[in-house]
Amino acid sequence: MSKSPEEEHPQKAFGWAARDKSGVLSPFNFSRRVNGDNDITIKVLYCGICHTDLHQIKNEFGDSVYPMVPGYEIVGVVTVVGKNVTKVKVGEKAGVGCMVGSCGSCHSCTDDLENYCTKMILTYNARYQDGTPTYGGYSDNIVVEEHFAIRFPENFPLDAGAPLLNAGISVFSPMKYYGLCKPGMSFGVVGLGGLGHIAVKFAKAFGMKVTVISTSLSKKKEAIEHLGADSFLVSHDQEEMQAAMGTMDGIIDTVSAFHPLLPLILLLKIHGKLVMVGAPDKPLELPVFPLLVGRKLVGGSGIGGIKETQEMIDFAVKHNITADIEVIPMDYVNTAMERLAKGDAKYRFVIDVANTLTP
Repeated sequence: MSKSPEEEHPQKAFGWAARDKSGVLSPFNFSRRVNGDNDITIKVLYCGICHTDLHQIKNEFGDSVYPMVPGYEIVGVVTVVGKNVTKVKVGEKAGVGCMVGSCGSCHSCTDDLENYCTKMILTYNARYQDGTPTYGGYSDNIVVEEHFAIRFPENFPLDAGAPLLNAGISVFSPMKYYGLCKPGMSFGVVGLGGLGHIAVKFAKAFGMKVTVISTSLSKKKEAIEHLGADSFLVSHDQEEMQAAMGTMDGIIDTVSAFHPLLPLILLLKIHGKLVMVGAPDKPLELPVFPLLVGRKLVGGSGIGGIKETQEMIDFAVKHNITADIEVIPMDYVNTAMERLAKGDAKYRFVIDVANTLTP
C-alpha cells in the first residue's frame, strides 16, 4: 500500500494556495519531505510574484494541479543542512528559483543547462520523482537539494534580490548566450515590466546603449531618468519606429501579450537578433522575408541553469543590480494578483513572508 503525501513528506509547512482556477489564494497547511543528506531547508523570508504565478493559479496554461502553492523567486535563511552539503551553512542566506530537480545525467544537465532537461522538476505545479507535488515559496519553508540552491551574500538585499531568481536569469541568460552583452552595442528592450526593467539594468552594466520600446509613452521618463535607458520608442508611433529602423544589434522581447513582431525585426541591423523571453498565450505571426534580407535571427530562451544563475547573482551583487519592488504582506496577495493582471505593478511584488505569514 502506497504512503500518503503526508507520510512521504512529514515535515509540516504552511502557506497560501489556490484551490481552483478562480485563482483565489488562501491559507493552506501541507507537508514537505524531511531534510535529506544532500538537502537544505530554508526558512522563507521573501518570495517574488511572477506573471507566471498568475497564469498558473488560473490554469491559463491548461496544466494546473490544485491545491497549488505558487512562487519561485524564493530567498531566506538556511536552517538545516544535510551531512553531504558543502554549498551553504546553517545561518547563511540562500535562494531557490524556478526548478528543484532534474535528471542530472543528460546532455543538458552535464552542460549546466538543467533548465532544458526533459525531466526538470519545477518548483511548484510539478511532481517530485516520488510522485508527491512540489509546492512553491508562498510558504514558511522549503526543502531543496543543495545543487538547486543559490547562494546570496549577507550584504545583498534579499527582498529586492528575490526577483532576480526568475526575472533576472530570464534576461541575463539570453543576453550572454546570444552575445548581446558587449560594450557599445545598441540594444532594445521591449516591455518595461518585471523582466524588462531588469534587462535595462543588466544592459547598462554591460556597457550597452539601451533603447526601451513600449506601447506606453507614460513610461518614458521612468525608463530614462530612473532606469538609465539612453532612448525610448513608442511602438505604435510609426515615425519614431521608422527613424530607428536598422539601428539595433539586438532586442530582447519580454512581452507576454499578443503583439506584432515585424516592427521589431525592422529595427535590427544586419545580423541582428530578436530574442523572445515573454510567453504570449496565442501564437505570434513571424514574417520570414525580413529575416532573409538581413540574415536576422529570432530566438528564444527560458530561464537558465544553476551555474549561470549563480553567476547572474554574483554579477548583480558586483554591479548593485536589484529589482524595483513593492513589498506586500501575505494577506494582500489576491489584491496584488488583481493589480498584476491590470499591469499595475512597478515592477515586482515581493511577499514579506517571514513577517506576515501567520496561521
